[in-house]
Amino acid sequence: MSDLYPPIEPYEHGMLDVGDGDLVYWEACGDPGGKPALVLHGGPGSGSGPFWRRLFDPEAYRIVAFDQRGCGRSTPDAADPQTSLAANTTDHLIADIERLRAHLGIDRWLVIGGSWGVTLALAYAERHPASVSELVLFSVTNTTRREVEWVTRDMGRVFPEEWARFRDAVPETDRDGDLAAAYARMLADPDPAVREKAALEWCRWEDVHVSTAPGHRPDPRYEDPRFRMRFARLVTHYWANAAFVEDGALLRDAAKLNGIPGVLIHGRMDISSPADVAWNLAQVWQDAELVLISDEGHGASGDATVEAIRRATDRFRP
Repeated sequence: MSDLYPPIEPYEHGMLDVGDGDLVYWEACGDPGGKPALVLHGGPGSGSGPFWRRLFDPEAYRIVAFDQRGCGRSTPDAADPQTSLAANTTDHLIADIERLRAHLGIDRWLVIGGSWGVTLALAYAERHPASVSELVLFSVTNTTRREVEWVTRDMGRVFPEEWARFRDAVPETDRDGDLAAAYARMLADPDPAVREKAALEWCRWEDVHVSTAPGHRPDPRYEDPRFRMRFARLVTHYWANAAFVEDGALLRDAAKLNGIPGVLIHGRMDISSPADVAWNLAQVWQDAELVLISDEGHGASGDATVEAIRRATDRFRP
């Protein structure tokens, strides 16, 4: 994508002990004396890759990224069935972010997030507004129970055949209930064949419900059995618990973000995360600019979305 900055490598990285037996991988790129910016990846469970570094001017920003608990290079790995997720909640991740900020000696930072990373960014910024200078958020989600129900059930109206396969992969007694919770139970099954089937079917559906924009290509990461397991365990864990956030609280408390400049970037073709979530947030958060991309979908795979993100980070650079 021509709107990305050139590839760069970290000048510093480490493993931060955040307690509960978890070590969180972090890295810093760009200018060590530049404006601090924090990357919050999606998923939950995707991990932070090199793409994120290229959304910032490396001569202006000190770009900090980390792999949230259980994924990427952080340990222990949620792909391992014996790894407990009990200490993997939004509150734990918010505490990790603050611990990392203190560890790096940063006063305030711009926070960028996509998809699940938006939910985490909102929860963090509403809890610690004094730590956030600006917010750049794309593929806007709040991970409410209604949003989870939309993705796991209502999207079946758009993809009926694929959704029937997704639903029918769980036991018959679970098919009319909470499908995220049903998959989470399968992913905790003692039988590895049951766990693998659940991970495969969950990730297959993930690829389907974000495929509405022209030019969509399947995510090659889902071909890796360990990534599938890690991703499916973490997503179903968070979705079955509506992000461990009081339902509706992120929108209700969005006025706490007033005074923090922000940009909300969302594709109109993002049917899996409808644009009304971003629009409703912009009605409460007075300092947010809403940018709707007419013909692009979920994530930052389209040129117009990437251009809007880069334009936002350029706008906030010193």
